[in-house]
Amino acid sequence: MLSEEAAFSNDSKTIFSTQSGRWSSKETWSSGNLPETGDRVVIRSGHHVIYDIGHQGRTPSFRLVQIAGELEFATDQNTLLEAGLITIISSEDPSEEGFDCHATPPPVGEGRRRPALYVGKPGAPLPAEYTAKIRLRYFEGMNKLSCPALVCCGGRMEIHGQPIARTWVKLKRSVNPVESTGRGATTLSLMENVEGWKEGDQVIVTSTHRQRDREDGDFLSSAQTEVRRVVRTGSQDFTGGYPLTLDKPLQHAHFADENFQAEVANLTRNVVVESAEPDGVRGHTMYHRHSAGSISYAEFRHLGKRDELGRYSIHFHLCGETMRGSSVIGASIWDSHNRWITIHGTNALVIRDCVGYKSVGHGYFLEDGTEVNNILDHNLAALVFPAKTQKDQVVPFDLNRGAGFWWANCHNQFTRNVAAECAEYGYRFENKKTADFDPILSVRQPDGSVKSVDTRILPFIRFEGNEAHTMRFFCLNLRGIARPEGGRLNFVEQNQTLAREAAEALPPNGTPFWIKDFKAWEANWSVHLGTTGVFIDGLNSYRCDVAIWRSVMDRSGFRRMTSREMRVNDIHGPISMGAVPTSTASENDEGYAYEARLQPASVSSFKDQLPPVTVITSIVRQGQLLKVCGSVADTSDIRHVLVNGQKARSLRGSFAEWEIVLEAPASGPMELTAISEDINGHIEQTPHIVRLD
Repeated sequence: MLSEEAAFSNDSKTIFSTQSGRWSSKETWSSGNLPETGDRVVIRSGHHVIYDIGHQGRTPSFRLVQIAGELEFATDQNTLLEAGLITIISSEDPSEEGFDCHATPPPVGEGRRRPALYVGKPGAPLPAEYTAKIRLRYFEGMNKLSCPALVCCGGRMEIHGQPIARTWVKLKRSVNPVESTGRGATTLSLMENVEGWKEGDQVIVTSTHRQRDREDGDFLSSAQTEVRRVVRTGSQDFTGGYPLTLDKPLQHAHFADENFQAEVANLTRNVVVESAEPDGVRGHTMYHRHSAGSISYAEFRHLGKRDELGRYSIHFHLCGETMRGSSVIGASIWDSHNRWITIHGTNALVIRDCVGYKSVGHGYFLEDGTEVNNILDHNLAALVFPAKTQKDQVVPFDLNRGAGFWWANCHNQFTRNVAAECAEYGYRFENKKTADFDPILSVRQPDGSVKSVDTRILPFIRFEGNEAHTMRFFCLNLRGIARPEGGRLNFVEQNQTLAREAAEALPPNGTPFWIKDFKAWEANWSVHLGTTGVFIDGLNSYRCDVAIWRSVMDRSGFRRMTSREMRVNDIHGPISMGAVPTSTASENDEGYAYEARLQPASVSSFKDQLPPVTVITSIVRQGQLLKVCGSVADTSDIRHVLVNGQKARSLRGSFAEWEIVLEAPASGPMELTAISEDINGHIEQTPHIVRLD
C-alpha cells in the first residue's frame, strides 16, 4: 500500500495488464505486483481480467481503471472496486477525463470486440448470496466537475444484480399516525407478494399527505416518505394482504383504499454503484454514443453532482439510435443530487420497474427535446426536491423545481408510472419558443431519416395508466405555465401567455395529446393544460383542490372523468386562446395553420398513422437456443412481433413485453431482426437488427 499522501497525489504509477487472468494474480500485471492504492490501471485490448478483490481486508483505491479489454467481476465471492475514474474505452492511453471521451468512440466494426465491463451478465446476474460494489472516490488533482465517474465510451457496460419479482408494490390497508394510536405501525399489509425481499433490506413507504405551503421553503423537513428496514415478510393472510414487518414504527399516516394507495418500495440490491463520500465530491455514471449494455436490479446511491449540467446518477449522453434496446430494469436510484436517470439525445431505451427516491431537480429526465421512442414503464418517483437552474442547460425555460418525470418531446411512451411527493410536478411537459431556444429540432422519423419538426406538437406514443399523488402543486402540467417566483399569480398576464403559446403551436387535427386513465390525488391541481388538442380519456381526481385548473380548452375533448372530495371544483377558470392570426400559427406549414384555425378539434376521429417501434432488450444463449426478449412502443394494439420471421409471444398488454426462443448455433456470428405490425396494418419501417458475434 502507498501512504495516504501518495494515494491522493498526482504522482501515481501506471500498471498495464500483460495477459488475461485474475486481478489477484501478480502474473497479470506489468509491475509483477498487484496494483496498489493510487495506481492507474490499464487493462489492455484482448485481455480478460477477473476482478476478485475486496472480499477480505482493506481494499486498494485506484486512481484510474481504464478498460480497453474486458474486466469481469467474480461471481463466487463479494467484491469491491474503489476508483477515482473507471472508463470503458478502446484507447490504452491513460486519461482522467470523466465526462467527454478522450477518444471519439467509433461504431464497432464486424469482428471487432468491444472493451467491456461485466458486473453480472444478461441472463447470468450476480448470485443473490454475493455482493459487488463500485465505489467512486475523488483523488486530489482530478477535475472535480468530471470526476469521480464511471463512463462507457463506445464500449459495453453490463451491470446486473439478482432480480426481485416486485421492486415496488401498493399498500393494501391504511397506516394510522403515531399520535392517534400512541405507537406507530410496524407491520404493513401489501397488495402483492414481495418474495425476494430479505431481512435488512431498506424500504420506503411513500407519503400520502401533501405539503400545502406555496413557498419553496425546506421541502425535505416536511416530507413524510419514510425509510425503514425489513424484519420479515409473510404469506397472504385472510384479508388478502401480504404482511411486511419493519424494524421500527412508522411516524406518519399512509393512506390506502380501493383506488388510492401509498407505495412500498425496496431500495436494496446486491450490486451497488456509490460515491465514497456523499458529503464530499460525488460521482456520476454515463453511457456515450456507440456504447452498448444494460442495467438491471442494481443500486445507484449518493451520486450526482448538484447543480452541474450532465453529471447525473445514470446518464445516456447523445447516443442517438446507437443504443436502441438498451435498458434500465429494476434499478434503485436514491439520494441523488442531480436526477435519477437522464436520457439526453437518445432514442428507443426501455426504463422499467425502477425505484427513484430522493432526487434534486428532477427524477426521470428527457433532456433536450430530440428524444423519441423511449419507453418508461412502471417506474416509481418518490420525493423530488427543488434545485437551481443549471449553467448552460439546453432548455433555458426549465426552472428545475422538482418533477418526478420531465420531458420536452412527447413522442415517447409513459405507462403505469407513479410520482409521489414531488416539490412541483408529478409529470411535466415543457417546450416553448424563446429568444434562446428554437423548438424546431431535428428528430428521427419512422423511416430512419432525420427531419426538422416542431417538437411542441408531437403527440404521445402512449400516456396511459400513470398516477401522481401528494403533490404540492401539479400532478400533470402539459405545456402550461410555471408558477412565478414566490407563487404570486398575475392571472391576466398568465392567461395571455397561455393563449399566445397555445396559438403558436397547434397540434394537427386527429393527433391529440392523448391522456388515458390518469389518476391524480392529494394534490393542489390535478391537471393543467397549456396547449390545445388534448384528449383526456379517463381522469380520476381525489382530494385535490381542482381537477382541471386554468387550462386552454380549445380543440380538446374530455370523457370518463370522476372526482371525489375536491376542495374547490372540478374545472376552474377555463380559458380560450381566442382567434388565431395566421402569423402566430405554425410557421413551417401555412396550409396546416389555415386548417387549424378554421376547423374543430376532431379529437374523436383520432387515428394512429404511425408504425410501431420494436426493441430487443436482451438476448441470452442457452446451449443451442436463444431466448430473446423485447418491448414495443405504439399508440395502437400490436398484431404480431416477428423475430427472424418467427412469431414472438406477448407477455403483457399487446406486446408491451414479449419473448421468443429460437434455435441457434452455440457459437459464431448471427443476426437477429425484430419487426412488428399493429392492428391498423402499419408495419415497422426500420426493424431492430442486432448482430451476435
